[in-house]
Amino acid sequence: MEITLQLKRLGKKKVKQVPFTLEETPQNLEELLIGCVKNQVAAFNKKRTEVNVVGFLSPAEIQDQAQSGKVDFGDLANKDLADEQKAIGNVLLAFKDGLFVVFIDDDEVTDLKAPIELNSESVIAFIRMTFLVGTYW
Repeated sequence: MEITLQLKRLGKKKVKQVPFTLEETPQNLEELLIGCVKNQVAAFNKKRTEVNVVGFLSPAEIQDQAQSGKVDFGDLANKDLADEQKAIGNVLLAFKDGLFVVFIDDDEVTDLKAPIELNSESVIAFIRMTFLVGTYW
């Protein structure tokens, strides 16, 4: 299933739109989060095992990377692979703790087990919450 993810941070104007493919259509938020985590862990681990032999960047690649604010060769010092089960546990705990919220087609989803309806036009927004720190009078 092809969907569009919107990744946002409170206090930031930039919204990152990411086309995303899930192996199967999720029936609830928990299945959606698990599918997203499995996809990202696989991509992360694949990147760790690939051999990067390109020793230079083209002007177009430099320009593209400059847009994000960081230009590098893509070398990875840390080759450790991610543990899928730990990552799934972390995302479910983070959701329960309120570290991020999820909107599906502008409707907030607050229950992991509530049924959801997704189609190819669905837009899923993950918003990372920022907690304020300091003293208050």
